[in-house]
Amino acid sequence: MTTPSDPASTGRLTLSRPVPDDIAALYAICSDPRVWWHFPSLRHTAPEQTAVMVGLWQRGWDDLGLGVWTVRRRDDGRVIGYGGASDLGGVAWNLGYRISADEQGKGFATELARAGLAAAHEADPDKPVIAYLLAHNEPSANVAKKIGLELVDSGPDAGNPDRSAVRLVYADRALTPAQLAAARR
Repeated sequence: MTTPSDPASTGRLTLSRPVPDDIAALYAICSDPRVWWHFPSLRHTAPEQTAVMVGLWQRGWDDLGLGVWTVRRRDDGRVIGYGGASDLGGVAWNLGYRISADEQGKGFATELARAGLAAAHEADPDKPVIAYLLAHNEPSANVAKKIGLELVDSGPDAGNPDRSAVRLVYADRALTPAQLAAARR
């Protein structure tokens, strides 16, 4: 396993390991109902929730040398999201991408997802990369497809308060039963 460079950049984004100074900007994204229209119960209602999340991301970076990035626009340095590849039960990389509502629809999520996929492949090419999302979140599914992930599974979304919610699993390769179970968690 290798360690991708940090910070990373794309054509329009700077991707860096989260730090406590990022919490306020990340909370603004995590608490915005427009960002969580697809899963309202995950919206943060207190900055402490975001601080805990950032702490988990920092531990992921410490343990594996790769994790969720804070996403900034290169042109003005504003925090506009978070995402990247994080460990999924030691059997796969979980690819996530969340962009502030005001910056959605500009291709930033796809740019971030491509960088996360590349970093995961660099860090441990033997681990599959998985993006799991809710079926009604078509913008997220479109990002997964744009970067070459394929739909490998769908089914009930365990733990979702909406019992009718369906989870889709996209991956960069076929998954073993253990890898699929991690994605269904």
